[in-house]
Amino acid sequence: MTELSLRLAVTFAQIAAEMLIVIITIATMTYFERKVLGWMQDRMGPMEVGPYGVLQPVADGIKLFFKEDIIPAGANKAMFALAPILTVVTALIGFAVIPFGPNVTWEVFGITVKPFVVSDINIGVLYILAFASLGTYGIILGGWSSNSKYSLLGGLRAAAQVISYELNVGLAIVGVLLLAGTLSLVEITEAQTGGFWHWFIWGARPDGFFPIHTQIFAFVVFIISAMAETNRIPFDLPEAESELVAGFMTEYSGMRFAFFVSAEYANMTLVSCVAASLFLGGWNAPYPGTILELVGLEQLAWVEHIAWFAAKVYFFLFVFVWIRATLPRLRYDQLMRFGWKVMLPIALANIVITAITVYFFPRG
Repeated sequence: MTELSLRLAVTFAQIAAEMLIVIITIATMTYFERKVLGWMQDRMGPMEVGPYGVLQPVADGIKLFFKEDIIPAGANKAMFALAPILTVVTALIGFAVIPFGPNVTWEVFGITVKPFVVSDINIGVLYILAFASLGTYGIILGGWSSNSKYSLLGGLRAAAQVISYELNVGLAIVGVLLLAGTLSLVEITEAQTGGFWHWFIWGARPDGFFPIHTQIFAFVVFIISAMAETNRIPFDLPEAESELVAGFMTEYSGMRFAFFVSAEYANMTLVSCVAASLFLGGWNAPYPGTILELVGLEQLAWVEHIAWFAAKVYFFLFVFVWIRATLPRLRYDQLMRFGWKVMLPIALANIVITAITVYFFPRG
């Protein structure tokens, strides 16, 4: 094989491995969410398929695969078919710039690769925001092309919700960008090495412990706005079963319905990865270095880094489920008011304060 062919093969293998991990996480989340909700509501959750119901995601996948794919007579068939594919592809594509582990290089068949980062581009944050915006077009198209009033209302709600809360997501990230001085998620994560007091949620300068650059308010705005972006309770107005049946998904069945559900879980996982990387140090441990390095296993330190990243991501996913089990759905006017009159001013104030503190007290 030529060097180019070998490099392409290694890259495709890396992408396939990453997508496999994401798909397994999505399948796991369908079981994890129902199980945790069951425990929180004093019931058992899935128990029938496999031991303690662990094979429930497999049963659901088989059922949806063989279910009849119904297309409404008045639907725009091309757009109806395209919408769920667009939504799930844009959700999965964002993982390309997520650093799942340390920025190390390995040599595979004579080719130098970075195994834990598919693509380290210097506009990684902008890349994720751009594709997250494109995913909403799939929801809007699905609502419009179904030729159903319920679906159309769900699509219109999704459009208004994204306009309101995507702005807050972007503004919440600006404070982190001012501190890191880069849009690369790899470099942002590396800027937080050395212990939890260097994570941007705490904001201590490298030469001190005092949290003069704390991004705790940006973190809260980001998490709340990300929940709204992913249409999760209490912000699930585009679906709103009690009002719109299933919103933009009302007319979908079979694998097309599965694509929409998978896109929601993929987006949940993506924003959890981004939150962990921007505010909680990504793959960095909450203490300097790693335990494996202290016991003389430096070559396995990457295992500990990946474990910390996975723990942070699953913590955020648990918070998504916890909030679903706790809070009721907002009214639509409350949703809009909260986004524009509460979240937006806090995000703008955080940018101003962060800019002033960085100017007078550079991070170093």
